[in-house]
Amino acid sequence: MSTRFQRITPFLWFDQQAEEAANFYVSVFPDSRIESISRYEKASAQATGQKEGQVMLVDFVLDGQSIAALNGGPVFRLSEALSLVVHCQTQDEVDYYWTRLMEGTGDQKGQCGWLKDRFGLSWQIVPEAMFDYFRSGDAARIARAHEAVMRMNKLDIAEIKRAAGD
Repeated sequence: MSTRFQRITPFLWFDQQAEEAANFYVSVFPDSRIESISRYEKASAQATGQKEGQVMLVDFVLDGQSIAALNGGPVFRLSEALSLVVHCQTQDEVDYYWTRLMEGTGDQKGQCGWLKDRFGLSWQIVPEAMFDYFRSGDAARIARAHEAVMRMNKLDIAEIKRAAGD
């Protein structure tokens, strides 16, 4: 169990891929690790229809953020209604996280820096520079930067800067 207290923890529901997904995610991000793996015991397996001994819950830390992943069966699916945002300082970071999280997806890229990984989890890979423009208070710069972002899948910092007028 982690000694770090975190009041809010994202809790992700998977059919049967919680451990595989957690292992993939910790391979992508620094400061990441599997904290614990719980398995379905006889009573919990009977109550849920899962197999006894199967992975039930994976607690992991992703770049310092605690996350839980449950193998809960096919009742619920991940959707774009929840996404994890990866804030990037450089284009190299944007490129790295975009490329790694797209592995095995069959190209499930979205618009404006969004992608869906091979497990169905939605991510936003965004440069901080984009938020700087959106918070600038200059309506014309905001509009130009926003228009450029809307045309992109993977975000390009240099193109956003050019569009904003820098």
